[in-house]
Amino acid sequence: MKLTFYGHASVGIEANGKALLVDPFISANEQAKHINIDAIKADYILITHAHQDHILDVERISKRTGAKVVSNYEIVTHFGAKDLPGHPMNHGGKWNFEFGTLKYVNAVHSSSFPDGSYGGNPGGFVLTSEGKNIYLAGDTALMEDMKSMGAQFDFDWLVLPVGDNFTMGYEDAAIAAEWLGCKKVIGIHFDTFGYIEIDHQAAQKYFSERGLSLTLLSIGETIDL
Repeated sequence: MKLTFYGHASVGIEANGKALLVDPFISANEQAKHINIDAIKADYILITHAHQDHILDVERISKRTGAKVVSNYEIVTHFGAKDLPGHPMNHGGKWNFEFGTLKYVNAVHSSSFPDGSYGGNPGGFVLTSEGKNIYLAGDTALMEDMKSMGAQFDFDWLVLPVGDNFTMGYEDAAIAAEWLGCKKVIGIHFDTFGYIEIDHQAAQKYFSERGLSLTLLSIGETIDL
């Protein structure tokens, strides 16, 4: 299994021969100018919530690739009206896909489309594939649910927001890692704009002092999970 960081909260995951793309916001991200969005592979697009910085490139990529949109009922219905294929989910539910299993879990955030219309409740995903459990948190605050999730799943990697202001900062993300029982964190939702710029060295030092590991990938960088 491989993960590629496309900037902001956008990541691509290769799992069981399928390409998953999470929260694509690439074409308007000045820091991701070197990414050729029309070369990105996608069989499924996972959307955590309806904010523009998570859905901007969904339609463009799905229409090119035929990728199926996986999200809450409201978001899938929204893109279904644009003739995009989709699979609706809701909180606490799971489904066995060809690449593995997804469980749609809670997130503490907000969710609305760019025009202000209702985007359903925000969420995250637990991906189980190739014998591993990966938590794709989306945009969330620190929440007590993470304790129960840590008891339920043996996580191999956590993909957590660390930019603060709109989501957890890296201090709360470290607490989340402890509650979730996993030492390996990939940071997302940082540095895209002024409100969420972070000190990389300070963040990684904060994690290491607690026996945790924070990976902050360069845009376009790929790692093995």
